Amino acid sequence: MEYLYKKLKDYASSGYYGFHMPGHKRSGSLTGADLPYEIDITEIEGFDDLHHADGLLKEAQSRAASVYHAEETHYLINGSTVGILSAVLGCTRKGEKILMARNCHKSVYNAVLLNELEPVYLYPGLLTGAELNGQIPPEKVERLLEENPDIKAVVITSPTYDGVVSDIRSIADMVHKRGGVLILDEAHGAHFGFHPAFPENGNMQGADVVIHSLHKTLPSLTQTALLHMNGQAVDRKRVRKYLHMLQSSSPSYVLMAGIDECVRVLAERGEDLFAPYVRLLRQTREKLRTLRYLSLIGTERCDLSKLVISAGECVISDSGEIKRFTGKDLYNVLYEKYLLQMEMAAESYVIAMTSPADTEEGMQRLVSALTEIDGKLAPVNRQGYTPAQTEAPVNEQIYTPAQAEALENTEYIPLSECAGRVVLEYTYIYPPGIPLTVPGEKVSAETAEHLKRYRAAGFRVEGTEQRGKVRALVNG
Repeated sequence: MEYLYKKLKDYASSGYYGFHMPGHKRSGSLTGADLPYEIDITEIEGFDDLHHADGLLKEAQSRAASVYHAEETHYLINGSTVGILSAVLGCTRKGEKILMARNCHKSVYNAVLLNELEPVYLYPGLLTGAELNGQIPPEKVERLLEENPDIKAVVITSPTYDGVVSDIRSIADMVHKRGGVLILDEAHGAHFGFHPAFPENGNMQGADVVIHSLHKTLPSLTQTALLHMNGQAVDRKRVRKYLHMLQSSSPSYVLMAGIDECVRVLAERGEDLFAPYVRLLRQTREKLRTLRYLSLIGTERCDLSKLVISAGECVISDSGEIKRFTGKDLYNVLYEKYLLQMEMAAESYVIAMTSPADTEEGMQRLVSALTEIDGKLAPVNRQGYTPAQTEAPVNEQIYTPAQAEALENTEYIPLSECAGRVVLEYTYIYPPGIPLTVPGEKVSAETAEHLKRYRAAGFRVEGTEQRGKVRALVNG
C-alpha cells in the first residue's frame, strides 16, 4: 500500500531536479522559513492528478471512503466550504426550492444565491436558558416537505458548532420517502463513528452527501476536508463537475498528504486514539459538573467533544458593582489570565473544542482555571438580576437572496434601526458564521435585539460592507 506522505518524502530525498512549479524548487534557502517546501510539488510524474485521479490519489480517496463507510469519497483542499457549495449546486437546478436549516453555515446561503434557489427555512428551537440552537425535529422536516412537495434537496447541520446532534437516520428516511436528497453538513463530526461514545457518521445513517472537516477535530491540516456520496438519488456526476470547477486546479500535495496521513492513522490506530481520548473527556466532564455557577451545557443528543461552558446565570462584583458575567467575559479571562484560547465566545457561553490530540495537562489547566473563576462568581437569583429571555428569532422572507441581489433604491442604516426593515446583506458573528439576517428578509424585533446585545457585549457583526450599518431597501 502506497501512502502519499511517504512517497513525497522519498521524492524529496531522491536525485530528481525539478524544472516545474512551484517556484521555491522544494527548498527553503531563499526565504529561510521552516516550511515543508521539500514535499510541496505539482502534478508531476508518479503523483497523480486530483482532478483526474486514476492512481495514487484514486487509491487514497478509496481508502478514505472505506474508513468512513461511504460509497464514494473526494478530497477537499478548499475546506468543507467547497464541499457544501458543490453538493448544493450539484443536487439542485437553477430556481428550484431547497429546504435548509436556518442555522446552516454561510456557504449554504452562498450556494442558494449562486443557483438562484428559493429557500424554505427550517428553524430549530433554542435550548432553554441559552441561545444555542437545538436539534432539528424530524417531524418539522416531514411537515415542511408535505407543504412543499417540489423540494428535492434538504440541507441540515449536525453536529452544530455547539455540538448539538440531530436524528439523522429519521430525517434521511423522511427525505427519501419523498424522493429527495439529504445533504449533511457534518463538518464538526469528522470524529463520529470511531468510538461508541460518539454517534455513527452520516454515511452510516442514510445521508446522501456528507461533508467532513478533518481539520476541526482530527490530526489534519487546516483547509482539509472530505465529501462523501452514497446511494443513487444524488447526481454524482454533477457534484463532481462542481468540485472540479470550484477546487483549485493546483491542489496542494502538502494538504492532500495531511488528509492521507489522518485517514491512515484512523485506519491503523483508531482504537488507540479514541479510547484514552473518551476517558479523558468523561473525566473532564465529571470535574466540570462540580462547578457551582458556571455550568457545562449538554443535550440528550450531543457531541461529547465540545465543552460548552455557560455563564448565563452568573454575576460578578466589579469595584463594588454587581455586573452580568458574559460569555465574552469568560473568554477574555481564560485568554488573558490563564493563557487558554477558547474556540469561540457567545453572549452567555464559550466553547472549548477538543480532539484526540488533547493532553491531560491541558484539560486539567482548563478545569483548574474554570474552578478558580467559578469561585469569584455568584448566581443571578441571589443578586436580584434577571437575565433576558431569549426566543428563536424568525425573520420574514420577502425576497429570495437572488431577487435581493437585483433590488435597487437602497440605503445604509444603522444596525440599531434594522427592526422591521428588509435588509440586503448578511449579518453574522464569526465564528460560527451562521447568518442572523439574510438578504431579502424583513428583520424581526427579536433578531434586532440579538444584534444589539451582541454589539453591546463586544462582538463584531460581520458580513456588512459598512461597519455598524446594513444595506436595506428604502421604504422596505
